[in-house]
Amino acid sequence: QVQLVESGGGLVQAGDSLRLTCVASGRTFSTFAMAWFRQAPGKEREFVTTISGLGIRTYYVDSVKGRFTVSRDNAKATVYLQMNNLKPEDTAVYYCAAGSAYLRTAINDYAFWGQGTQVTVSS
Repeated sequence: QVQLVESGGGLVQAGDSLRLTCVASGRTFSTFAMAWFRQAPGKEREFVTTISGLGIRTYYVDSVKGRFTVSRDNAKATVYLQMNNLKPEDTAVYYCAAGSAYLRTAINDYAFWGQGTQVTVSS
């Protein structure tokens, strides 16, 4: 079992930055690929980014490339999402997730989920 707890969301203006943090329990954190998803009001949950177990490989959805950066610190069992130049369309609840394989973008590929953190970007 892996428990995930996100933090760092908030209300910001367009162009601002936020850093989301996801802390995991358990001793096998480095064996999991980690991902961030988001869900805007009235929309389905969508994939944002994923990072491999050792943090060597990353993949992003096109809409956040060049603005968001995912990273992880396995010693702290933590994954981060640095979000720069935020736009109103980034407004959503952001979830971190843990899965067994890298480069998966489907919700069903991830067995463990956090509770989510709200990010609101005003124009």
